[in-house]
Amino acid sequence: MTGVLASFRYLLLDLIGADDTPRPQVPAGLPPALHDLVADAIARLVAYQGPGYAVLYLQRLRRFSRRRDVGEAMCAEIARLMLVRMCYDDPIARAHRALCAAGADSAADTSVAVLLEDVVACLPAPLLTIPVVGVDWSQWCRASKPLRFRATRPWGRFGLRRLAGLRRWRLFSPRYARERAWVEHWLHMIDRGLTRQPAAVPEIVASATMIAGDGAGYRRGVADWCAIIDGLVRPAFDRKLALPDIAAAMGEARAASDSPGGVAAAVETIRKRAAPSA
Repeated sequence: MTGVLASFRYLLLDLIGADDTPRPQVPAGLPPALHDLVADAIARLVAYQGPGYAVLYLQRLRRFSRRRDVGEAMCAEIARLMLVRMCYDDPIARAHRALCAAGADSAADTSVAVLLEDVVACLPAPLLTIPVVGVDWSQWCRASKPLRFRATRPWGRFGLRRLAGLRRWRLFSPRYARERAWVEHWLHMIDRGLTRQPAAVPEIVASATMIAGDGAGYRRGVADWCAIIDGLVRPAFDRKLALPDIAAAMGEARAASDSPGGVAAAVETIRKRAAPSA
């Protein structure tokens, strides 16, 4: 009977998005330079999504904190940038910040503008498969104007509370699925770089700064990052493209973000210039 009740309890926790994982502590054996950074990361991740999310962060960081070929400075940068990406800026986080700011200062005029497609991306993925006659979800969402909420007005506060309340469903959303896959992809490329071309690793680590925010800017950052990694770094690691200095090639491609053709055109230019690997 106890087992049945326990199973029902865990099922209920999953359905309502509750997280009863014990709050993790800073792991023993971390370099001193990382202690304060990781302690702050745990606090922020627990506030962002719960203790289980902080545990995931520590599991990911452990892949590098125990490696002899990863110095303290590099490990700290991985830890810092991974925290930024795991606390990604979605409508849920923005609504929560606006409510906190308004609560701290009743005179603050805190407003939030979000695109409907970004709100929909925070909903549980199965909801998006529900058919509605005459409605194309993707076109309907992208055609809409931004939704604006002001924390100093009753209806604005109501809308912001509803957005912030989506936190319990965040881990079931399409946006989280993309973010989870991206972080794992980034960590995997760092790991491969340590084996294939260690000099390129700092640039691979820093490439996480290409992605920020939400909306069109976020999607452009993801597309540019994928163009560089899939067009230059991965083929070089697979010895299908001769790039003796991957870091320089990445820097050149990133610098072209505001030029005609953007990063994708720069990647193609670099690929044509590089001799195919034997």
